[in-house]
Amino acid sequence: MSEAAVALTERIDWEKVDGMVPAIVQDFQSGQVLMMGYMNPDALDKTMETEQVTFFSRTKSRLWTKGETSGNVLQLRNIALDCDNDTLLVKVDPIGPTCHTGTTTCFDADAQEESQMVWLHQLEKLLAARKDADPQSSYTASLYARGTKRISQKVGEEGVEVALAATSGDKAELVCESADLIYHLMVLLQDQGLSMNDVVNKLKERHK
Repeated sequence: MSEAAVALTERIDWEKVDGMVPAIVQDFQSGQVLMMGYMNPDALDKTMETEQVTFFSRTKSRLWTKGETSGNVLQLRNIALDCDNDTLLVKVDPIGPTCHTGTTTCFDADAQEESQMVWLHQLEKLLAARKDADPQSSYTASLYARGTKRISQKVGEEGVEVALAATSGDKAELVCESADLIYHLMVLLQDQGLSMNDVVNKLKERHK
């Protein structure tokens, strides 16, 4: 068992949870809750060693790595223990849909109030998927086809439109133009192999 796994294992109140701690899995990028499973010490150790989330199956009485048959694994980013030392928060980068039904999350998506950041992350994934699409299939694909220079020009144009809307005091127009600016900025970032996460990390770095 790795030193990190040993340190975390020693902090968990295993007696309280009968040897299996609940593990809530959350998308590291969007914050969306994906699923919940259970880990015993061996599952936790394997998760930290392989950096792929592994649970203990209560029905099969064995360890199982998420995606071991489907390929839709959960790449570990970090694990946090709650204040009562009896629940884990596991942040991941999901490869493919998490649920066996083919959906992003195992929870009822229709019943969840989708956060703004989750929606923005989903939009970013859609923009990334259209990088190699037929230019005739969508406006986004046509932007990629026209190249970095044109995308950059659109960002500049929308930036001017945002400033003009603010100057005129038209709040409704300011919202519309800001949406256009953020959309084109996200396309430009994707064009350059970057994401909004890179921008957020820079903001966090400056805020320290």
